[in-house]
Amino acid sequence: MQAVPATLSLAFVLTTALTVGLFYLAAGRSRPTLYGLLAWLAGQAVVVLTGFYDAPQALPPRLLLAIGPPLLLTAALLLTERGRRYLDTLHPQWLTLLHVVRLPVELVLLGLFVYGAVPELMTLEGRNWDILSGLSAPVVYYLAYQRRQLGSTALLIWNGFGLLLLLNVVFYAVLAVPGPLQRFGFGQPNVAVLHFPFVWLPGCVVPLVLLAHLAAIRQLARARKVVPAVC
Repeated sequence: MQAVPATLSLAFVLTTALTVGLFYLAAGRSRPTLYGLLAWLAGQAVVVLTGFYDAPQALPPRLLLAIGPPLLLTAALLLTERGRRYLDTLHPQWLTLLHVVRLPVELVLLGLFVYGAVPELMTLEGRNWDILSGLSAPVVYYLAYQRRQLGSTALLIWNGFGLLLLLNVVFYAVLAVPGPLQRFGFGQPNVAVLHFPFVWLPGCVVPLVLLAHLAAIRQLARARKVVPAVC
């Protein structure tokens, strides 16, 4: 990967910090949650700085070490009783506001494209419309949790739409990483995620955004099943 400006790397470090900070608030300022996230970020930083991920033709793909554990943890949270209890304690207003991080992420991706580190299809000029979630998140937060003008149906639709936007860009991002699974971006592949600090995008930022949607959808769906008692 050609050198990118230090300001671009710093912008992404700050974006990651914002993501972790907002999830920490969603978790009710849970110290175990914060310490776990910080330990994971530090571990991934050490691994990527050794050059471990800079071997795209390796089988199995080494980037699975960054992507796999968060996905397994997400599955465990959804499939176990203890995990579901944790998801149900997350504060929905902070889960909603967390999606503002998708705006700076899109701007960083655009910058990375300019410097040849990601393909155009991963940017807002290509097939990535994830910026819509970032732009709408503060509006939805304000209308739903400050003004109380949005109900559960509207929030479910917004979260569902945001989840589809996220899965769309993840699909292209994964298949644009150089290696045996690559299907897109051959002229300019997604090499940024193989380097620091951008490995935190698939390793932390995207999993937290995904978890924010899944937790919110679960809470909203459960709330809609509650039938008011008949006097």
